[in-house]
Amino acid sequence: MATVTFGRVEQISSGEIETLDPRRSIDIEEKQQVVSEFLKSNDYDALLLQRPNNFAWFTTGGDNSRLGSQSTIASLFITPESRVLLADNVDSGQTFDREVSGLGFLSKERPWHESKEMLIEDLCCSRKVASDTGFRQTDNVSPQLSKLRSPLTVYERERIRDLGRLVSHAVEATARTFVHGQTEAEIAGQLSHRLIKAGVLPERLQVWADGQGHRYRHWSYGNESVERYCTLTAVGRREGLCAGCSRTVSFGDPPEVARTAHRRALLMQATGMCFSIANWQLYETWSRVQRIYEKFGYPEEWQLADQGSVIGYEVCEELITPESQYRLQPGTPVYWHPSVGPALVSDTILVGDQGSKLLTRMEDWPKVKIDIKGAPIYRPDILKR
Repeated sequence: MATVTFGRVEQISSGEIETLDPRRSIDIEEKQQVVSEFLKSNDYDALLLQRPNNFAWFTTGGDNSRLGSQSTIASLFITPESRVLLADNVDSGQTFDREVSGLGFLSKERPWHESKEMLIEDLCCSRKVASDTGFRQTDNVSPQLSKLRSPLTVYERERIRDLGRLVSHAVEATARTFVHGQTEAEIAGQLSHRLIKAGVLPERLQVWADGQGHRYRHWSYGNESVERYCTLTAVGRREGLCAGCSRTVSFGDPPEVARTAHRRALLMQATGMCFSIANWQLYETWSRVQRIYEKFGYPEEWQLADQGSVIGYEVCEELITPESQYRLQPGTPVYWHPSVGPALVSDTILVGDQGSKLLTRMEDWPKVKIDIKGAPIYRPDILKR
């Protein structure tokens, strides 16, 4: 009978481990400088990050959540000179090795049976600390951190391009293969399976059977079966970043009301995409979209649901509204999802210096051409099965 002895594994700085991705390491070093400048300019000694979106941002893809939930297992304590992972002795080793190994982090842990706040309180003691939660006497600087997360870095832009491709592939593959008469929940399960298999966390799923969304614009999915047509929407998260898209499929010819609404929604979406211009404020972009709603006889339709948002490490970093003064910059991802009656269309773009690029590209999918000020924009039509 063999005897196995378990000894305590000493934590070491991940800077002593060879990193597998030098570009990620460089990206984190640049964020360290951004945070250091923020701390110095605001007279803070340190920054405490506990929310998953900020943990993912600073670590360029790390995850401190438990199985993708909002329950967290680790925090970051960042000073101008160092960055430290804080966790209990159960989670510290796994989190350190899987999320920040080789990226210049130190690790501090506490026994699992002690208060999880004790270690953080010790580090914050006698320091002026900013945080993203307002923990104890720290200053909550969440609005300022939102500005630091945008625009995306060059490396993050590469990652969100990969994510957009994975999300659109999962949505289109599910739309092409689900069986007539299946329920919304069954289809959502298939879509979720494809996303998870590709390493993408389903952040938001919507399956609209036969115009379900006409009644409830934020409808997710239920037990209704698909008889004539269906719209599938997914927002997926990978390495902290989010991207989303929708596709609509019809068994036979779609009802005329659905086809008309779909084309109108595409027109609104294409307008928003075309005028998502670097250095424009969001209200300038939105005013163009609102005019199209009015021009085509839907002056009140946009008030029934939100139309789009700046996306990134949050599904909604900034909501697109008639008054928003948020200024688009090159490297800003925008998720346009206008709805008209029973139709919902959505895709994610990346604002650039020379126009926006579609992140959730169509693969084997029918397209419709829409002219915006003489420029053709190709959008996803309804797939007939």
